[in-house]
Amino acid sequence: MNIFKTFVLMALLTGLMVAIGGLVGDSTGAMIMLGIAVVMNFGSYWFSDSIVLKSYDAREVTGADAPQLYNIVANLAKKADLPMPRVYVIDSPVPNAFATGRNPNNAAVAVTTGIMQTLDANEISGVLGHELAHVKHRDILIGTIAASMAGVISLVADIVQWGAIFGTRSDDDNGGIVGFIAAVIVAPIAATLIQLAVSRSREYDADKTGGEICGNPMYLANALEKIEYYARTAAPMSKAGTATAHMFIVNPLENSKKALKNLFSTHPDTDERINRLREQARDMRLPA
Repeated sequence: MNIFKTFVLMALLTGLMVAIGGLVGDSTGAMIMLGIAVVMNFGSYWFSDSIVLKSYDAREVTGADAPQLYNIVANLAKKADLPMPRVYVIDSPVPNAFATGRNPNNAAVAVTTGIMQTLDANEISGVLGHELAHVKHRDILIGTIAASMAGVISLVADIVQWGAIFGTRSDDDNGGIVGFIAAVIVAPIAATLIQLAVSRSREYDADKTGGEICGNPMYLANALEKIEYYARTAAPMSKAGTATAHMFIVNPLENSKKALKNLFSTHPDTDERINRLREQARDMRLPA
């Protein structure tokens, strides 16, 4: 059901791209946007992992460089029946982590130096169990494609808006006005909500599977509590942006004062995630 839901959401995003192309440039614009969607799917499949790792200046480490971290990943990958992913470290005091890669055979996990300093070994295993669950579920590629498409829709909407401001487009009839509103306002909001639905629908599943992989859901629950505290109270993570915020275990741009936080958040409410993990631990008859 989750796979079917995701393909439906991705189809809606592609449809939005084609529709906004039609509003801007009729049938030619629709075909151009369809072509862009195909190219973006191809590019995201092959290059998304290297692009995001380079954007955060992540450095690959080996067992000799970071033995505890590397061994935790190796043990969890074995338990999850996954190939050993590449392991990266990001120099940032803000505790966070993400996984990337087009499939389990080409996966990578990245953690910040802050997470290694803030969490104990059990909590780190909970976080990495969550990230390996994303790899196992093949969530990363889907989220990357969704974010890319949403970004293009927003960019085209900006172009249409500026074109109207400088008089390069005429909207002297009701149909033109309706199309302008749909292109500039409705489509970007719809694209964002679809992107967020893709992201949030995957987090609960990754939490549950991650709790199973690490052996105790409370490891992840305790880690989320600490990471969320830093996300709310510390400065945003350096170089973090909206295009990649959904990839992290907790939104690196989190801010408790953000308006409409729950509606437009890339992640489910952290307290609810923790509650579900505690319930999972009780079901497994583990200490809370």
